[in-house]
Amino acid sequence: MYDLERYLTVRSAYGATLGPEEEFAFLMDTTGVAQVWTVDEPGGWPRQRTFYDEPVSFASYSPTRPELVFGMDDGGNERLQLHRLDADGTITDLTDIPDAKHRWGGWSHDGDRFAFASNRRDEAVFDVYVQGRDETGDDADLVAEGDGWLSLGGWSPDDDRLIVTEAYSSFDQDVYVLDVDSGDRTHLTPHEGNVRYTSVQWGPAGDLYLVTDERADTLELARMDAETGDLEVVRDGGEWNIDGVAVDEDHGLLAYSRNVDGYTELTLGEVTGAGQIEAFAVPHLPGDVAGGVSFGPDGERIAFSTSGRSVNTNVYMAAVADLRTDPDAAVDRWTYAATAGIPPETFVEPELIHYETFDGREIPAFFSVPEDARTGDTGGAAAGDAGLPVIVDIHGGPESQRRPSFSGLIQYFLSRGYAVFEPNVRGSTGYGKAYTHLDDVEKRMDSVRDIEAALDWLADQDRVDPDRIVAKGGSYGGFMVLSAMTEYPERWAAGVDSVGIANFVTFLENTGDWRRELREAEYGSLEDDREFLESISPINSIERIQAPLFVIHGANDPRVPLGEAEQIVEQAREQGVPVEKVVFEDEGHGISKLENRIEAYTRVVDFLDEHV
Repeated sequence: MYDLERYLTVRSAYGATLGPEEEFAFLMDTTGVAQVWTVDEPGGWPRQRTFYDEPVSFASYSPTRPELVFGMDDGGNERLQLHRLDADGTITDLTDIPDAKHRWGGWSHDGDRFAFASNRRDEAVFDVYVQGRDETGDDADLVAEGDGWLSLGGWSPDDDRLIVTEAYSSFDQDVYVLDVDSGDRTHLTPHEGNVRYTSVQWGPAGDLYLVTDERADTLELARMDAETGDLEVVRDGGEWNIDGVAVDEDHGLLAYSRNVDGYTELTLGEVTGAGQIEAFAVPHLPGDVAGGVSFGPDGERIAFSTSGRSVNTNVYMAAVADLRTDPDAAVDRWTYAATAGIPPETFVEPELIHYETFDGREIPAFFSVPEDARTGDTGGAAAGDAGLPVIVDIHGGPESQRRPSFSGLIQYFLSRGYAVFEPNVRGSTGYGKAYTHLDDVEKRMDSVRDIEAALDWLADQDRVDPDRIVAKGGSYGGFMVLSAMTEYPERWAAGVDSVGIANFVTFLENTGDWRRELREAEYGSLEDDREFLESISPINSIERIQAPLFVIHGANDPRVPLGEAEQIVEQAREQGVPVEKVVFEDEGHGISKLENRIEAYTRVVDFLDEHV
């Protein structure tokens, strides 16, 4: 058995970006936080290019020069700043306005300018800026004022327009085309109700490619006229979502991913003269989840990130010409993020199951059991005669989906004899529009009832000890932990809440100004739904909690402020509940730094050993 630190130091390489002179950069967390690295050949020795204590969030090569822009915040505060890394290692601070958020919008095709959205003018809204590559600080030109949550989808082929997406919620967006010189915006997607328009990209003919559920329950790949907004579906996912699309408009290349019950099916194709898509390869990649597609500026290379429960995250690259002539052509592995000396063959794959919930729906979930208990017996280091303890691990969002990507922490729990159950309760993405809305506002507690049904399913499994079940989750998943522990107090042995919501009213009052409206669209508004929000807040049912609770939070969290942790800990302790709390002063919404993860989860493991 390997210790926890070994599992948490299994590395990840991802976020590839390709430069104009065959440069290849990516993010890797070898130092404990993600930094920019480069490598010259498949499996070559990587060279570290940034050396910060804070994680780098993205990197994007210029299309014309061997330089890239990368983003980084301070202590998890999400106020991202942009920096340029030159070929000689020189770093230039491009924004350097630490009180504002900056959201990358891409390089112009000549590499002389870049665009971004920022809330510099008003913390609650985002405007569109364009800045020259040699300009810094507040030199950027404000080209359009926004009145909400704006993001950018890149420059048109002639560099005179930008794609602008405005989000009203995670399930409702609008698309505009912005004329950079005049500031005029053309609204392409007037609609009623909630419609998603995401992953919007320019096509080779100046049209747009995107994924949308405008005409179906699931997300489809569509082509849109950039002047009229006329929409044509070019690929549907059947009963599954098309997750996203990446386009190389200069060479007519396109890649899109289909989310099949959490597993990725990636397709590479080209855009025909009629704007249709002619697929020519479904690359064979290790792992079950793929993304992070990046095309080289010359159109000759394509890179992907892949991950799986038994495969840690790495970057692979293929020659487009090889895939055109042979769909089974080799995809070369370029990065070798280390597994900390743990043999990959010891990593456990999950089983995809579906369980029935209170209203007869089938809820998908991933169920993993320790290797020595996979025969159906009740073996395993922690099982004994009663069966396995189980960690019910609930994702955040709620507009998210648990997928079978690599997790060192999950593998560690499995090695210690715990089973792990990961439900995609109603409200999760990946299963169609109707499913995502089943937990909206007044239906919020129905998602918690899906957790009760999961407990019923687990109780019927011979390998499981129903008296040793742990609730674990982060962010919205933390709310689900607290809610499940107050709604069904007698069914839990312990709970682990990371950056979770304890009180929807104080959460909405104190979350970042720029995201309050988006969150009210999901949970309900302070003005209209305060009484309901109070009724579903776990803090107002805290007297029912029975199981020991462990709470983790970052002091700089701009999404779910630290006060959520402080009030749940204080009031649970007043009820006599055993509670442990750990707060990291240099973290935000989640624990990103390796040393903090090691400290937090070492304490969690000790806590579970004591109580479970």
